[in-house]
Amino acid sequence: MKKPVSRVAVVGTGTVGASWTALYLARGLDVVASDPSPGAEAKLRHYVDTAWKALRIIGVSPKGSPEHLSFTTDPSRAVAAVDFVQESAPEEIDLKTQLFAELDAAAPADSIIASSSASLTMSAIQAKCVHPERCVIAHPINPPHLVPLVEVVGGRNTSPSTIQRTIAFYSVLGRKPIHVRKELIGHVANRLQAALYRELAYLIEQEVLNVTDADAAVCWGPGLRWGVMGPNMLFHLNAGEGGIHHFMEHFARAISACWSDLGHPELTRELQQTIINGLMEEVGSQSLEKLVRDRDQLILGLLRLRRKLGGLPKTSRKSLSSDAPGRGKQGTRRRRR
Repeated sequence: MKKPVSRVAVVGTGTVGASWTALYLARGLDVVASDPSPGAEAKLRHYVDTAWKALRIIGVSPKGSPEHLSFTTDPSRAVAAVDFVQESAPEEIDLKTQLFAELDAAAPADSIIASSSASLTMSAIQAKCVHPERCVIAHPINPPHLVPLVEVVGGRNTSPSTIQRTIAFYSVLGRKPIHVRKELIGHVANRLQAALYRELAYLIEQEVLNVTDADAAVCWGPGLRWGVMGPNMLFHLNAGEGGIHHFMEHFARAISACWSDLGHPELTRELQQTIINGLMEEVGSQSLEKLVRDRDQLILGLLRLRRKLGGLPKTSRKSLSSDAPGRGKQGTRRRRR
């Protein structure tokens, strides 16, 4: 008898783990969170409270509630009776390898264990697992409760079924999962960001632009379009009636010429300090909290428009099914007053 995924564990509740927690709660799931850091539970609940305002704008499931959050400092206890595990511990390979071995030993055999790792490969992380076939990378773009993209990457021993189930799970939650078919350092999104940032750093180093103008060149130019369509589709539109065929015929040479002229800077201490100084001048008197609020409000506005135009999947309470029977609940749940 198949049953939907209804209970999720979030292991590691820093910024990314806390954001995942808020998303899962908003989608009507029960969440058991775990983090050994002092004060982690209080910080997590504060994050969820803050994020809930934005999540209400996007849309909260009728069953969605911060009340469905429980907490334990023991990761093995957190995963003992869940259908899906989202690991978001620090990016240290030895730590993650050992943690995954512990989670694999404690979690139900049919549950998926997903890592939010931004740079490590699942083949390395799953090395000590008895059931590596159910382990997978599910890397978000921060903050995942707002940004829909999830990069799903299997390891050497990850089963195709795990990939399919993971993609289905995130799709039901209104995310935009993509299947990254080969393991690479940084997956895809971070590599794209790194490629763009390399050229920005080069332009700053060569004094072509200052930091403020470099940011403006991205967010007020191509960045606006990238928030609407990907570069391949945009080139298809830019070329007019001939579409991508016309683009490749007439502009491929120009693109190649730019590629051969791109810079190869090193982030020396001097260049780092130049960027730091320029960024602090761009920030001015604005607090980090204000900048985060501004970022989130702009993302929310774009998401509302994209949903209105059908650019994002709608969320559903139908969820990924597994063969597991119903399971009891655990962890310490604190009712909010």
